[in-house]
Formats: sequence, structure tokens, C-alpha cells
Amino acid sequence: MSLNTTAVRIKVTLKDVKPEVMRRLVVPVTLRLDRLHLTLQEAFGWTNSHLFEFFAGEVRWGIPDPHNDYGHQPMDARQARLCDIVRETGAKTIHYLYDFGDSWDHVIKLEKWFENTTTEGLPFLLEAAGRCPPEDVGGAPGYAEYLAAISDPGHPEHEQMRLWGPERFDPNVVDRKALEAAVNALSDTWIPRRRATRTK
Repeated sequence: MSLNTTAVRIKVTLKDVKPEVMRRLVVPVTLRLDRLHLTLQEAFGWTNSHLFEFFAGEVRWGIPDPHNDYGHQPMDARQARLCDIVRETGAKTIHYLYDFGDSWDHVIKLEKWFENTTTEGLPFLLEAAGRCPPEDVGGAPGYAEYLAAISDPGHPEHEQMRLWGPERFDPNVVDRKALEAAVNALSDTWIPRRRATRTK
């Protein structure tokens, strides 16, 4: 990454989940980590209902909590940018942990750097594969059990799980247009459009 680097293409994969749940995006390198969190929430279809952390090596970023009982305080994600992680740790892969109970581990691979490009219209969703698991399903093991139950009418928990989760849940079907629109809306919020100036 050079001083002229303005954006990066990232591939984000939900660890230990089958079928694969993956998103590929282009984001500004100066994106704050709390905003990267919101970007991933929209890109995957999560509901932003739980705590999160980013980590690379031994360093963690999140929202510091004075009542934290986990034994560590993360660095403030609102004060750090994606490029800061790269400069400070040299990481080419970063982890994003969402929901400390279910422990959804998103593996973020920094795939390609872009130099001297505009960041208008970023973040941008390039690719989406696999539907996001339902919230509070019990992490990767619970999700596997959920899929087994809803796909087998003879499963003892089939009816309960079918009614508990989203109607007609198909792990392979993703509403890409809805995810794109949600990610694009963030760009409109964070990067104000230039106002046209009137000439007399």
C-alpha cells in the first residue's frame, strides 16, 4: 500500500459456514472501522443487533465499554481506519467478529489496491454468494443444525425451526439488489454529493 492508495477490494467470507457466504466489495482505505462494520452488516444482511470487533494478530478494535467483563478493552474502532490496521500490523487478512455469543468470524482478505481513484460511490458491493444465516441461530454449528432441520420434514425439530426462521429460507438464494442498495445508501450518507453551483 502506497501513499497514493485510495481504495481496496476485499473478499469477506463467513468462516466455517456451508454453503459459502461471501461478499466482495470495494471500500476506501480511509474508511473508519465503525463504518466498515456497518458496511459489512448491510452487505451480509445482518441486523446490527450485537457487539463486534476487528482483529489482526493480537490487536483488536471495537467500541470500548467501561463495563466490559471480557478481560480486554479493544482500541476504539471510531478512531481507526482500515489503512491504519495495514500500516500498524502489516496484515493482508483481517478478522471481523460479530455477535460474541454466536461468534460469526468474517475473514477479510485484502485482494487488490487501487491508486489515485475516486472514492465517490464507495463502499460498493461487487459480488454476493450465499444467504446470511438468521440472527441468534447459534453460530456456525447452530446454523448447520438449523439447515439440517428445515431441509428434512422428518427431522424432529423441522416444524419448530421452519417457523422460527425466515419463511422459505434458502441458503443459496441471496437478494443481491437489496444488499447493493443497502451498501449504496451508506455511500450517500457518508460522502456528501457536490452541489451544483448556479452561474448567472
